[in-house]
Amino acid sequence: MADPALACNFTHAITRAPGPEVTGGLRAADTGAPDLDAFLDHHAAYIAALRETGSQVVELPALPAFPDGVFVEDTALCLPEGAVVLRPGAPSRLGEAAQMAPVLARFFPEIRTIGNGFVEGGDLLWTGAEILAGRSARTDAAGIGELARLVAPWGHHVREVETPPGVLHFKTDCSLVGPGMVLATERLAASGPFEGYQVILTAEGEEAAANAIRFNELVLMPAGFPRTAARLAEAGCEVREIPNSEAAKLDGGMSCLSLRFTPPREGCPV
Repeated sequence: MADPALACNFTHAITRAPGPEVTGGLRAADTGAPDLDAFLDHHAAYIAALRETGSQVVELPALPAFPDGVFVEDTALCLPEGAVVLRPGAPSRLGEAAQMAPVLARFFPEIRTIGNGFVEGGDLLWTGAEILAGRSARTDAAGIGELARLVAPWGHHVREVETPPGVLHFKTDCSLVGPGMVLATERLAASGPFEGYQVILTAEGEEAAANAIRFNELVLMPAGFPRTAARLAEAGCEVREIPNSEAAKLDGGMSCLSLRFTPPREGCPV
Protein backbone atom coordinates (compact mmCIF):
# COMPACT_ATOMS: atom_id res chain seq x y z
CA MET A 1 0.00 0.00 0.00
CA ALA A 2 1.26 3.47 -0.90
CA ASP A 3 2.41 5.44 2.12
CA PRO A 4 3.96 8.88 1.48
CA ALA A 5 5.39 8.95 5.01
CA LEU A 6 7.69 6.03 4.19
CA ALA A 7 9.59 8.18 1.70
CA CYS A 8 10.43 10.72 4.40
CA ASN A 9 11.34 8.61 7.42
CA PHE A 10 14.40 6.39 7.63
CA THR A 11 16.47 4.50 10.18
CA HIS A 12 19.63 4.14 8.08
CA ALA A 13 21.77 5.93 5.52
CA ILE A 14 24.84 4.94 3.52
CA THR A 15 27.50 7.48 2.58
CA ARG A 16 30.94 7.28 1.01
CA ALA A 17 33.87 9.56 1.83
CA PRO A 18 35.31 11.80 -0.86
CA GLY A 19 38.96 11.03 -1.57
CA PRO A 20 41.74 12.80 -3.50
CA GLU A 21 40.34 11.28 -6.71
CA VAL A 22 37.24 13.47 -6.40
CA THR A 23 39.05 16.30 -8.19
CA GLY A 24 38.69 14.24 -11.38
CA GLY A 25 34.94 13.86 -11.05
CA LEU A 26 32.52 14.50 -13.88
CA ARG A 27 31.03 17.96 -14.27
CA ALA A 28 28.82 19.69 -16.81
CA ALA A 29 30.79 22.93 -16.55
CA ASP A 30 34.26 23.48 -15.14
CA THR A 31 33.93 25.87 -12.21
CA GLY A 32 37.19 24.72 -10.63
CA ALA A 33 38.37 21.58 -8.87
CA PRO A 34 36.82 20.78 -5.49
CA ASP A 35 38.92 21.53 -2.42
CA LEU A 36 39.25 18.16 -0.68
CA ASP A 37 39.60 19.53 2.85
CA ALA A 38 36.49 21.67 2.45
CA PHE A 39 34.63 18.77 0.86
CA LEU A 40 35.49 16.56 3.84
CA ASP A 41 34.26 19.24 6.26
CA HIS A 42 30.98 19.63 4.37
CA HIS A 43 30.54 15.86 4.17
CA ALA A 44 31.05 15.57 7.93
CA ALA A 45 28.37 18.22 8.53
CA TYR A 46 26.00 16.31 6.27
CA ILE A 47 26.57 13.06 8.15
CA ALA A 48 26.17 14.82 11.50
CA ALA A 49 22.76 16.13 10.39
CA LEU A 50 21.64 12.64 9.38
CA ARG A 51 22.75 11.23 12.71
CA GLU A 52 21.04 14.05 14.59
CA THR A 53 17.71 12.47 13.68
CA GLY A 54 18.68 9.25 15.43
CA SER A 55 19.49 7.30 12.30
CA GLN A 56 22.48 5.03 11.83
CA VAL A 57 24.92 6.10 9.13
CA VAL A 58 27.25 3.69 7.36
CA GLU A 59 30.39 5.57 6.29
CA LEU A 60 32.14 3.77 3.43
CA PRO A 61 35.74 4.54 2.45
CA ALA A 62 36.60 6.42 -0.71
CA LEU A 63 36.99 4.47 -3.96
CA PRO A 64 40.26 5.56 -5.61
CA ALA A 65 39.20 4.07 -8.96
CA PHE A 66 35.94 6.04 -9.05
CA PRO A 67 36.20 9.85 -8.81
CA ASP A 68 32.41 10.21 -8.49
CA GLY A 69 32.04 7.47 -5.88
CA VAL A 70 30.99 9.96 -3.18
CA PHE A 71 27.65 10.33 -4.99
CA VAL A 72 26.26 7.00 -3.82
CA GLU A 73 22.62 7.70 -4.64
CA ASP A 74 23.20 6.97 -8.31
CA THR A 75 24.08 3.34 -7.57
CA ALA A 76 20.85 2.02 -6.06
CA LEU A 77 17.20 2.57 -5.27
CA CYS A 78 16.23 1.52 -1.74
CA LEU A 79 12.59 0.65 -1.10
CA PRO A 80 10.82 -0.86 1.93
CA GLU A 81 10.71 -4.29 0.29
CA GLY A 82 14.22 -4.46 -1.16
CA ALA A 83 16.91 -2.67 -3.13
CA VAL A 84 17.55 -2.31 -6.84
CA VAL A 85 21.17 -2.01 -7.96
CA LEU A 86 21.14 0.52 -10.78
CA ARG A 87 23.23 0.91 -13.95
CA PRO A 88 24.77 4.39 -14.20
CA GLY A 89 24.73 5.97 -17.64
CA ALA A 90 28.21 7.46 -17.38
CA PRO A 91 30.75 4.78 -18.48
CA SER A 92 33.25 5.82 -15.82
CA ARG A 93 30.66 5.09 -13.10
CA LEU A 94 29.50 1.62 -14.13
CA GLY A 95 31.69 -0.11 -11.54
CA GLU A 96 30.31 1.89 -8.61
CA ALA A 97 27.05 -0.06 -8.49
CA ALA A 98 28.92 -3.36 -8.20
CA GLN A 99 30.83 -1.95 -5.22
CA MET A 100 27.57 -1.00 -3.53
CA ALA A 101 25.77 -4.33 -4.02
CA PRO A 102 27.52 -6.26 -1.18
CA VAL A 103 26.91 -3.36 1.20
CA LEU A 104 23.20 -3.42 0.43
CA ALA A 105 23.15 -7.19 0.95
CA ARG A 106 23.87 -6.56 4.64
CA PHE A 107 20.49 -4.87 4.99
CA PHE A 108 18.18 -6.18 2.29
CA PRO A 109 17.18 -9.85 1.95
CA GLU A 110 16.19 -9.23 -1.67
CA ILE A 111 18.26 -7.28 -4.18
CA ARG A 112 17.41 -6.89 -7.85
CA THR A 113 19.72 -5.56 -10.56
CA ILE A 114 19.19 -3.45 -13.67
CA GLY A 115 20.70 -5.38 -16.57
CA ASN A 116 19.39 -3.48 -19.59
CA GLY A 117 19.53 0.20 -20.37
CA PHE A 118 20.75 2.79 -17.91
CA VAL A 119 19.29 4.28 -14.73
CA GLU A 120 20.89 6.63 -12.21
CA GLY A 121 19.39 7.35 -8.81
CA GLY A 122 19.53 11.06 -9.43
CA ASP A 123 16.69 10.58 -11.90
CA LEU A 124 14.43 8.66 -9.49
CA LEU A 125 12.09 10.43 -7.09
CA TRP A 126 10.27 7.96 -4.84
CA THR A 127 7.38 9.77 -3.21
CA GLY A 128 5.87 6.85 -1.30
CA ALA A 129 2.96 6.85 -3.76
CA GLU A 130 4.95 6.28 -6.95
CA ILE A 131 8.43 6.44 -8.46
CA LEU A 132 8.95 9.33 -10.86
CA ALA A 133 11.69 8.36 -13.33
CA GLY A 134 13.16 11.17 -15.37
CA ARG A 135 14.50 10.50 -18.84
CA SER A 136 17.88 12.19 -19.09
CA ALA A 137 21.33 11.84 -20.61
CA ARG A 138 22.07 9.27 -17.88
CA THR A 139 18.72 7.42 -17.70
CA ASP A 140 17.03 5.95 -20.77
CA ALA A 141 13.70 4.36 -21.64
CA ALA A 142 15.11 0.82 -21.56
CA GLY A 143 16.43 1.31 -18.04
CA ILE A 144 13.18 2.83 -16.83
CA GLY A 145 11.22 -0.04 -18.36
CA GLU A 146 13.39 -2.62 -16.61
CA LEU A 147 13.08 -0.75 -13.31
CA ALA A 148 9.30 -0.78 -13.66
CA ARG A 149 9.32 -4.55 -14.21
CA LEU A 150 11.60 -5.18 -11.24
CA VAL A 151 9.63 -3.15 -8.69
CA ALA A 152 6.11 -4.02 -9.85
CA PRO A 153 6.01 -7.27 -7.79
CA TRP A 154 6.74 -5.13 -4.73
CA GLY A 155 3.68 -3.01 -5.48
CA HIS A 156 5.50 0.05 -6.85
CA HIS A 157 4.45 2.02 -9.92
CA VAL A 158 7.04 3.81 -12.08
CA ARG A 159 5.93 6.88 -14.02
CA GLU A 160 8.29 8.10 -16.73
CA VAL A 161 8.69 11.88 -16.89
CA GLU A 162 10.96 14.25 -18.79
CA THR A 163 14.01 16.05 -17.45
CA PRO A 164 14.32 19.62 -18.80
CA PRO A 165 16.90 20.10 -21.59
CA GLY A 166 20.34 20.88 -20.23
CA VAL A 167 19.55 19.55 -16.74
CA LEU A 168 21.76 16.66 -15.63
CA HIS A 169 19.27 14.72 -13.48
CA PHE A 170 15.56 14.94 -12.77
CA LYS A 171 16.32 15.57 -9.10
CA THR A 172 18.71 18.38 -9.98
CA ASP A 173 15.48 20.35 -10.25
CA CYS A 174 13.29 18.78 -7.56
CA SER A 175 13.15 16.92 -4.26
CA LEU A 176 10.66 15.45 -1.83
CA VAL A 177 10.49 17.68 1.26
CA GLY A 178 7.47 16.19 3.00
CA PRO A 179 4.68 13.65 2.48
CA GLY A 180 3.14 14.68 -0.82
CA MET A 181 5.24 17.87 -0.85
CA VAL A 182 7.78 18.63 -3.59
CA LEU A 183 10.36 21.40 -3.91
CA ALA A 184 10.93 22.19 -7.59
CA THR A 185 12.25 24.75 -10.01
CA GLU A 186 9.67 26.66 -11.99
CA ARG A 187 10.96 25.18 -15.27
CA LEU A 188 10.41 21.62 -14.05
CA ALA A 189 7.09 22.27 -12.35
CA ALA A 190 5.80 23.92 -15.53
CA SER A 191 6.35 20.67 -17.44
CA GLY A 192 3.59 19.07 -15.36
CA PRO A 193 5.04 16.06 -13.50
CA PHE A 194 3.65 16.98 -10.07
CA GLU A 195 -0.12 16.92 -10.46
CA GLY A 196 -1.62 15.93 -7.12
CA TYR A 197 1.39 17.11 -5.11
CA GLN A 198 1.89 20.27 -3.09
CA VAL A 199 4.65 22.14 -4.93
CA ILE A 200 6.98 24.71 -3.40
CA LEU A 201 8.94 26.64 -6.02
CA THR A 202 12.55 27.64 -5.55
CA ALA A 203 13.07 31.40 -5.46
CA GLU A 204 14.17 33.08 -8.66
CA GLY A 205 17.94 32.77 -9.01
CA GLU A 206 18.03 29.97 -6.39
CA GLU A 207 17.28 27.04 -8.68
CA ALA A 208 20.34 25.20 -7.32
CA ALA A 209 18.46 24.83 -4.01
CA ALA A 210 16.01 22.37 -5.59
CA ASN A 211 18.03 19.29 -4.69
CA ALA A 212 17.28 18.76 -1.00
CA ILE A 213 16.21 15.76 1.07
CA ARG A 214 13.59 15.12 3.70
CA PHE A 215 15.25 12.94 6.32
CA ASN A 216 12.97 12.28 9.28
CA GLU A 217 12.14 15.64 10.85
CA LEU A 218 14.75 17.61 8.90
CA VAL A 219 14.92 19.02 5.40
CA LEU A 220 18.58 19.18 4.44
CA MET A 221 19.28 21.76 1.77
CA PRO A 222 22.43 23.42 0.41
CA ALA A 223 23.44 26.60 2.21
CA GLY A 224 23.26 29.97 0.53
CA PHE A 225 19.65 30.12 -0.68
CA PRO A 226 17.82 32.15 1.98
CA ARG A 227 14.61 32.89 0.09
CA THR A 228 14.01 29.25 -0.74
CA ALA A 229 14.84 28.27 2.84
CA ALA A 230 12.23 30.77 4.00
CA ARG A 231 9.63 29.27 1.66
CA LEU A 232 10.30 25.82 3.08
CA ALA A 233 10.05 27.12 6.64
CA GLU A 234 6.74 28.81 5.81
CA ALA A 235 5.47 25.43 4.57
CA GLY A 236 6.26 23.92 7.98
CA CYS A 237 9.62 22.31 7.17
CA GLU A 238 12.44 22.22 9.71
CA VAL A 239 15.32 23.31 7.51
CA ARG A 240 18.97 22.47 8.06
CA GLU A 241 21.40 24.22 5.68
CA ILE A 242 24.56 22.29 4.78
CA PRO A 243 27.58 23.81 2.99
CA ASN A 244 27.73 22.28 -0.49
CA SER A 245 30.08 24.41 -2.57
CA GLU A 246 32.53 21.61 -3.34
CA ALA A 247 30.00 18.94 -4.27
CA ALA A 248 28.23 21.54 -6.43
CA LYS A 249 31.38 21.87 -8.54
CA LEU A 250 30.70 18.26 -9.56
CA ASP A 251 26.94 18.80 -10.05
CA GLY A 252 26.27 17.14 -6.69
CA GLY A 253 23.60 18.01 -4.14
CA MET A 254 22.02 16.80 -0.93
CA SER A 255 20.33 13.69 -2.31
CA CYS A 256 23.42 12.54 -4.24
CA LEU A 257 25.47 12.02 -1.08
CA SER A 258 23.49 9.22 0.58
CA LEU A 259 21.26 6.21 0.21
CA ARG A 260 18.40 6.49 2.71
CA PHE A 261 16.28 3.55 3.85
CA THR A 262 14.70 1.49 6.59
CA PRO A 263 15.80 -2.17 6.41
CA PRO A 264 12.95 -4.61 5.84
CA ARG A 265 14.21 -6.79 8.65
CA GLU A 266 15.22 -5.97 12.20
CA GLY A 267 18.63 -6.42 13.73
CA CYS A 268 20.66 -5.36 10.70
CA PRO A 269 24.34 -4.55 11.37
CA VAL A 270 25.91 -1.21 10.56
